[in-house]
Amino acid sequence: MQLDTYQGLAARTINPQLHSTEQQMHALHGMVGEIGEIHSLYQKIYQGHNFDETHMKKEFGDLLWFIAEYCTASGWDMSEIAQMNIDKLRARYPEGFSSEQSLHRAEGDI
Repeated sequence: MQLDTYQGLAARTINPQLHSTEQQMHALHGMVGEIGEIHSLYQKIYQGHNFDETHMKKEFGDLLWFIAEYCTASGWDMSEIAQMNIDKLRARYPEGFSSEQSLHRAEGDI
């Protein structure tokens, strides 16, 4: 599935009663919550639980939904955000990851 297609389908379930700033805040809180749930799945391994890959995939899907909500509320296309990230990584690591380049990034490289 293409990112922009996903974004459009996910937008069907954004609460229309929230204005864009509220949608952004909802998305940010949701992202943090989902990261916590993902973290908890790994934490439970140390308590003897088996790793549940299907559960993990669903939590990543929820995280992706909140990212899509934030992008939609901001008027951004997810494909543009993804391309910007790839462009940044190509500029930072033109030959692939390098510890040296990671340790000595150019000023302003965020």
